[in-house]
Amino acid sequence: QVQLVESGGGLVQPGGSLRLSCAASGSIFSINAMGWYRQAPGKERELVAAITNGGSTAYADSVKGRFTISRDNDKNTVYLQMNSLKPEDTAVYYCNVRRQLGLALYDYWGQGTQVTVSS
Repeated sequence: QVQLVESGGGLVQPGGSLRLSCAASGSIFSINAMGWYRQAPGKERELVAAITNGGSTAYADSVKGRFTISRDNDKNTVYLQMNSLKPEDTAVYYCNVRRQLGLALYDYWGQGTQVTVSS
């Protein structure tokens, strides 16, 4: 099992910044990607950003140029720097870790952290 502890959410005004952190522990071997998803009320959970072990990144079109994902492999931690926040970024943000064991993929989720962008 993998345990994920998230931090960094909160209330911020439009145009502001927040940094989310997610620390992984437990069976962290064979992790091949870490990322962030979000879910707004009444909407499906969507990928925000992901980063592989090799450092390749992917972003949702809606956050490109504003959000940056990074990871510290020594600390088994993934970060999401969110700049120029908009009200439509308001959602619960979930950390995700994907492990690959052979051909099988396993997803693990954090408990979620609320991000609210409002004046």
